[in-house]
Amino acid sequence: MIKEFAKHLFPRVVLRENLRFTYTFCLGGLAFTALMVLAVSGVLLLFYYQPTPAGAFDSILFLESTVIGGKYLRGLHRLASHGLLVLLFLHILRVVLSGAFRPPRELTWVVGVGLLGLTVFEAYTGYLLPMDQLAFWATRTGMELLATLPGGPWLKAVLVPDGVGEPLSLLRFYALHVVVVPVAVLALSFLHFYRVRKTKGILPYL
Repeated sequence: MIKEFAKHLFPRVVLRENLRFTYTFCLGGLAFTALMVLAVSGVLLLFYYQPTPAGAFDSILFLESTVIGGKYLRGLHRLASHGLLVLLFLHILRVVLSGAFRPPRELTWVVGVGLLGLTVFEAYTGYLLPMDQLAFWATRTGMELLATLPGGPWLKAVLVPDGVGEPLSLLRFYALHVVVVPVAVLALSFLHFYRVRKTKGILPYL
């Protein structure tokens, strides 16, 4: 899979007619670039964030008021997350309109939709971390909506066993946002690139 990913980035042969920008609008590549920006900025934010109800918001205030470039770093992370979601939605829209989800690319399509779902969940888990009023009430609203779905009460108990914003719940959101979901997104991204390379056709590769 690593070899196929390298070939995806550095193809030996490219069809001339497929070099036009409108072929894919570079949406997949731009989305992956946004993901890399999120990874780098997120790692830097880890040096200052405190995943505790008492320290989370204060650590954000410290980052923005004391750390040089801290406000810019947090803003970059937030804007990159918004950009990633927009690019993924546009990428999927292009795939739907161009019919690129049809066989033999159905598995690539399923993996892509899974990536979109994981990305939305990643954004949701990160929303609580600042622990301000907006984060608290938005997350609580999401949990109440989740509880109305089949299996929702069980999933809510797993995510927020002691209530939204409490120590264990915040720690679980933190672990999901920093480790579990990013690893899953990266793994599916490599699988997606692998499947795109294997099925060819929609890509400018021979």
